Amino acid sequence: MKRILLVDDSRTVRSVCRDMLASHDMEIVEAENGAIALEIVRSQPPFDSVLLDWNMPVMNGITFLETLMKEPLEKRPVVIMCSTENDMAHITQAIKAGASEYIMKPFDESVLEDKLHGTGVL
Repeated sequence: MKRILLVDDSRTVRSVCRDMLASHDMEIVEAENGAIALEIVRSQPPFDSVLLDWNMPVMNGITFLETLMKEPLEKRPVVIMCSTENDMAHITQAIKAGASEYIMKPFDESVLEDKLHGTGVL
């Protein structure tokens, strides 16, 4: 069974994403910020994918991503960055930090599934 970590400070966004992924055979774990997500990644590995919001309190998505890429993990998860920011500078920064894909919020189920298929998670 595939494991995905949903990291977003919005409970609503996490719930919507969980609903989008409900038809797929995967374990879904949630975190409300990057600091909690980092604790989860360290204590409950491995994850196949991380669906990561950029703008969060405590530890934002880009800081989490940069830290994640330095972690000594046996398996590196595919990271899909999600943001309302659509400028090339943000997208480039996310990809350089280690994100495999970038999704603009709001997005629908087909976009999420396409990104997960494209990265080999689904």
